[in-house]
Amino acid sequence: MPHKPSAALAHLLAGYHRFRAHGWVAHRERWTSLNEGQSPKVMVIACSDSRVDPAQIFDVAPGEIFVVRNVAALVPPFETNPGYHGVSAALEFANQMLEVREIVVMGHGLCGGCAAALSQRLAGAIPGEGGFIANWISLLDAARAEVVAQHGAAGRTAEHAMEHAAVRVSLTNLRSFPRIRAREAAGQLRLTGAFFAIRDGVLHLLDEASGTFHPAD
Repeated sequence: MPHKPSAALAHLLAGYHRFRAHGWVAHRERWTSLNEGQSPKVMVIACSDSRVDPAQIFDVAPGEIFVVRNVAALVPPFETNPGYHGVSAALEFANQMLEVREIVVMGHGLCGGCAAALSQRLAGAIPGEGGFIANWISLLDAARAEVVAQHGAAGRTAEHAMEHAAVRVSLTNLRSFPRIRAREAAGQLRLTGAFFAIRDGVLHLLDEASGTFHPAD
């Protein structure tokens, strides 16, 4: 006899049935074409936070964006040492196989990963027992030092600055990947920093020349 789903899974299954009845049917031709393969032109690197789903924020159809989500929407620097490099593997696939034309790094307001990086509450965590997050957000250590020097280590202003800084860090690290750097220089790829404010639902884009974010037109 089938295992009875939990209340949480039952909620998801109810959504699945709505999708089958409405969403899938409405995009039936789209799904048929996607059965032959995908060809998204945009890659979005976003946070795992449940409040910032890129497909919902950009209101895109299935197959339009290639998405990677992780804590704080971070991109590690290019490395060739052995290991499990999930983000790097996704970047390699997007650039070599899909040949995306744009990579958007989208940070967001009230980001728990950025708040943890700023407060360093996880700094003493033991690897394998909570240390994974601490090690991951250590990618922001240098940026944190600059934020703390300007805004202190607590408060919404400092957290906001840390959230913006994380986007800049990821853009810098993206350019450490040789193929990404070469494609950008050749005009085959564009890198864009973005920030979604949960409080008011406004998307901001980064002007890299000035280092500031402005509401999207």
